[in-house]
Amino acid sequence: MATSRYEPVAEICVGAYGTIYKTRDHHSGHFVALKSVRVPNGGTGGGPPISAVHEVALLRRLEAFEHPNIVRLMDNKVTLVFEHVDQDLRTYLDKAPSPGLPAETIKDLMHQFLSGVDFFHANCIGHRDLKPENILLTSGGTVKLAGFGLARIYSYQVALTPMVVTLWYRAPKVLLQSTYATPVDMWSVGCIFAEMFRRKPLFCGNSEADQLGKISDLIGLPPGDDWPRDVSLPHGDFHPRGPRPVQSVIPEMEELGAHLLLEMLTFKPHK
Repeated sequence: MATSRYEPVAEICVGAYGTIYKTRDHHSGHFVALKSVRVPNGGTGGGPPISAVHEVALLRRLEAFEHPNIVRLMDNKVTLVFEHVDQDLRTYLDKAPSPGLPAETIKDLMHQFLSGVDFFHANCIGHRDLKPENILLTSGGTVKLAGFGLARIYSYQVALTPMVVTLWYRAPKVLLQSTYATPVDMWSVGCIFAEMFRRKPLFCGNSEADQLGKISDLIGLPPGDDWPRDVSLPHGDFHPRGPRPVQSVIPEMEELGAHLLLEMLTFKPHK
């Protein structure tokens, strides 16, 4: 699992592509997060999954900037060794006492979150898997964005695969398996923004169609002329009850916050 340099302390989580451990770096004495990448049996050449290769390449591209809201890759020999961060946003929200996070705390977290997103978008990178588990929080309150296994360097000429982003944070364009670009990250940001208030996901669908139905029940549907062509789910299949006021599902959110949320949760990515 690790070289003699890293002493395993605890298992943090098991993901689709490997296991992450909290370890002690004997060289520095600090804790680091060590990602042991799983190599599938029978994989071509026995090499690491392509997601791990992408993750290393993208984080190496960004590391020279040392942005405060992007998790740092400390080493990449055999295993990926990251700085250790105390908890993710999911754990933080689960631990928050009733009635939830103060508005000022949410504003601070969102400012850092958006700073990190803006940074990798400015470097032509789409994350494509933003969710609470990939937003880390240090004990000092610093946000660190992680989970770059599905991230891609973006250009308008690149055709990006539709099956990305955890279902509950997936933009309509992705749900419809239509072409998309970095604005799909902003949809995920909006879902997470709402979740900071609710302490539970905003849209909990069990399929692409069910997810689109729950989305349209809140924000409505665009006109049929604005519906993407050549998609498997036609516009006429949906009969939404929305649009509804944001405060009907997030009563704690003030008017300016609701306006910001709706600017993120839009069917038209160019907006």
